[in-house]
Formats: sequence, structure tokens, C-alpha cells
Amino acid sequence: MRISTQMMYEQNMRGITSSQSKWLEYGEQMSTGQRVNKPSDDPIAASQAVVVSQAQEQNDQYKLARTFANQKISLEESVLQQATGAITAAHSSVVAAANGTLSDDDRASMATQLQGLRDQLMNLANSTDGNGRYIFGGYKTGDAPFDAKTGAYNGGTEAITQKVDAARTMVIAHTGDEVFNHISSNAIPEPDGKPSQTNVFNILDDAIKALNVPVAGNAAAQATSQAALDKANRGLNNALNNVSSVRAELGTQLDELTKLDTLGDDRALSLKTQMSSLVDVDWNEAISSY
Repeated sequence: MRISTQMMYEQNMRGITSSQSKWLEYGEQMSTGQRVNKPSDDPIAASQAVVVSQAQEQNDQYKLARTFANQKISLEESVLQQATGAITAAHSSVVAAANGTLSDDDRASMATQLQGLRDQLMNLANSTDGNGRYIFGGYKTGDAPFDAKTGAYNGGTEAITQKVDAARTMVIAHTGDEVFNHISSNAIPEPDGKPSQTNVFNILDDAIKALNVPVAGNAAAQATSQAALDKANRGLNNALNNVSSVRAELGTQLDELTKLDTLGDDRALSLKTQMSSLVDVDWNEAISSY
């Protein structure tokens, strides 16, 4: 078979074109810092890189979700810290008022003090976040969860949850019903076997009402007042334990979020390493080949 000049020319041109194409390819790799710039460069690596990229995006989304959850939980914890102080102060006042040595004027003064604490607690229960959404309203964030006058809960029935990792969803905002209208399983029972009071505002209202009734020289009135204050004492103790239980849960969740962030950072580093091994250029090879 004779090799014509035309065949030799075409063969040489194909070699030049192929070399030029490879030269441009290595130039692109050095320009972008990536070995795989289009699927045809390495179909297997390109397909695996898509999977790793999706995992990175998901990991970033969970990191953002944890940031939001941390903000919500920290805000609730801050409010409940103040609520704990108000309930503790009210409980101390009720204990002091129940000793039976106060005059009617002292009792009225104590009732005024309790009213101020109740108003403070109501303000906390109806507090909002930076966007004007009620913290303890559940998913019903547009309206005040508690009626300021009666203390009735009108908020949502479902606590707000957030998915903070692939297999972890946590409560990031409790309902006011769970916090201020609930008692824990180890609550102090009523001695007569009747149901314990659960609404902290109603408990304070009953104590205030009892203290505003004059009892000087009236043994029956004194006994009624004493019974009411003793009941308020038990109710506030139960309310305080319940709020403390919620705060303990919040503290545990904040600690868990910190650990999940650490895990997420480790995962991000691992995914970055995987992506680099799939698509990043080998500089020594690229420069030498170029």
C-alpha cells in the first residue's frame, strides 16, 4: 500500500490538532484549577462530583438550620430565665404571706407586689422575637398566646420544630401551654385529691384575691385565706418545677446543637476532600504536560 502525500499531511494535521487540543485542555485546567471542567473530561468523576456537591449543599442547609434553631432556643431560654425569677419571687412572697402574722395592710401591699409580678410574667409569656412573632404561640405566631386578663391560653397547640440534621428534628419553640399552663409528673398533689392547678396566672390571681380580703379578727376568713395561700404555694412550686424542666431541655438542645455543628464541620471537610480528589487538578502533572 502506497502512502500518499495527502495521507501523510492529514495524519500530521490530526496529530497537531490533537496536541493542540490537549494543550488547550491543560491550559484550561491550570486556569480553573480543576481537572474536570465538563462531564466528558472524566464521566465517572463528574457523576460522583454531582453526588458530593448535593451532599455539600445539604450539609450547608443543615448548618443554616442549626443557626436559626440556636437563635430561637437561646431567645426562649433568655425569656424563661426571667420567668423563673418572677415565679421564684412570687413563690417567696406567697410563702411569706402564709405565715399568718401580716396585717390587712401588709397583705394588701403583698397583693400589689404579686400583681406586679403577674404582669411581668404575662409580658414575658406574650413576648415576641425581633420580627414581631410571638415566642410561645406555637405555629400561631401572629396573636398573643395568653389573654392578659383571664390568663387563658389562646395560642397554637403544636410546638415549632426544626430539622437540624439528617436524622434529628428538635423543638425550637415550646407553646405557652407547655410552659405556663402545665405541671410535671412529679408535681406536688393537692391534699384533698382534687386536680392540681396548672395555669400559673390563675394561681397568682387566686393568691392576689385571697390577700385582698381583710381577715383581721375573722377566724373563718383567716382559715379560708390560709388554705388559698397554701394552694398557691403548691401551685407556684409546681409551676417553677415545670419551667425549670423546660429550661433543662433547652440547655440540652443547645449543647446538642454545638456537637452537631462540630460534626457538620467535620463532614464539610471530608466532603471538600472528596470533591478535591475528584475534580481538582494535579498541578505537577498539568504543568509538565502543558
